[in-house]
Amino acid sequence: MSSIFTSGVLTILAVAGSLAVASPMSAHAQAEVALVVVDVKAVALGYRASKLIGRPVTNSRGEEIGRIDDLVVGADKVLFAIIGVGGFLGVGQHLVVAPYNKLAVTAKAIVLPGATKEALRKLPEFHYLP
Repeated sequence: MSSIFTSGVLTILAVAGSLAVASPMSAHAQAEVALVVVDVKAVALGYRASKLIGRPVTNSRGEEIGRIDDLVVGADKVLFAIIGVGGFLGVGQHLVVAPYNKLAVTAKAIVLPGATKEALRKLPEFHYLP
């Protein structure tokens, strides 16, 4: 996996409230600023969502059973993977939801152990809200 962060520690400025920038001469503070120190080596161990979306999902036998269509993120973690089963270039595919923690994600593969295309097609279809 390639990483844009290679070493050291990344410092992020988090602005709460308004995104307006206060001038140095401003008499009133526009927003609170908090420093967050992040170990970039720990960040580099994760997977970018943009690199997971579109990747094939296989079962334990190595059979492709679908592709990651999207990821649903909660406040502090990835909750669900939307998997497209069948179809061609997104047309005619059956979208299903799998708990993200049931996927075995590595740099080489995304595996949903015990799943088959047939079993996924029997799941209720997921539809994005308009």
